[in-house]
Amino acid sequence: MITSTSNKQVKNVNKLRTKSKERRTQKLFVAEGIRMVLETPHDKLKQIFLSESFLSDSANRRETEKYLGVSLDKLTEVEMITLDCRAENIGTEKLGQQDELAQRVAGTEIMAVSDEVMKQMSDTVTPQGILAVIRMPEYSLEDVLSGDDTHLLILENLQDPGNLGTMFRTAEGAGVSGLILSRDTVDVFLPKVIRSTMGAIFRVPFLVSEDLHETLETVKSRGVKLYAAHLRGEKMYDAYDYTGKVGFLIGNEGNGLTDETADQSDVYIRIPMGGKLESLNAAMAAGILMYEVNRQRRNK
Repeated sequence: MITSTSNKQVKNVNKLRTKSKERRTQKLFVAEGIRMVLETPHDKLKQIFLSESFLSDSANRRETEKYLGVSLDKLTEVEMITLDCRAENIGTEKLGQQDELAQRVAGTEIMAVSDEVMKQMSDTVTPQGILAVIRMPEYSLEDVLSGDDTHLLILENLQDPGNLGTMFRTAEGAGVSGLILSRDTVDVFLPKVIRSTMGAIFRVPFLVSEDLHETLETVKSRGVKLYAAHLRGEKMYDAYDYTGKVGFLIGNEGNGLTDETADQSDVYIRIPMGGKLESLNAAMAAGILMYEVNRQRRNK
């Protein structure tokens, strides 16, 4: 069991957790909590850290062992277990999983840490005791486009981690084909964003564009009609047909879309505002638009 925060593995987790440059360089990020970790695709796992309290909870242990396909009985006696395609090589027992699972988790390192070390590694006030280092998913523009079913959410300079995570989660529910983010949008792999996605980060394709305007021109050349949520919209959002290829442009929480980006849209649309409000929360606005597409396509 690791009991020192000076351990090189622990120090690296803290670098990945706090430094976006380190995440980009290593192409790794950190996810916390049993739900997030156990929803990680097996082939993306690099390391899992489990606290002594977590390991002492039989329900948590059983769920984690089932996910990994191995027993964790001997983990507290050694510093690290490295999963192999052949369970006998690491002194663990297969738990009725198919050989395919062993192939997918091969190479994953599992480490037990003291509760105090876990607190130092965690981004939350009350850590659940399970944390993973995960390989970043990588997508191309082709991955976020989906033929005639293309339904894009395009974000420019969004800055709130909770908003971005909520948009990922809502996008999965609404059936969005992918997200496109400008390079100045908040880091997708920031721990708070990852937590807010509730696992959708692993299931919704996304692309961080180095040149958003160039990417939008390419998207439009593929027959995608772009709609900008904008105060200058002449018609309400529900006045249009979204059953074809569509993409919605959502801007910065405080300033909205830049004029240059908004002008690349085909149509400005509005969401009705009652009272004295001028705008909605960005994630709320995006959710309304995404689910209008979902509604129209279901009723097509």
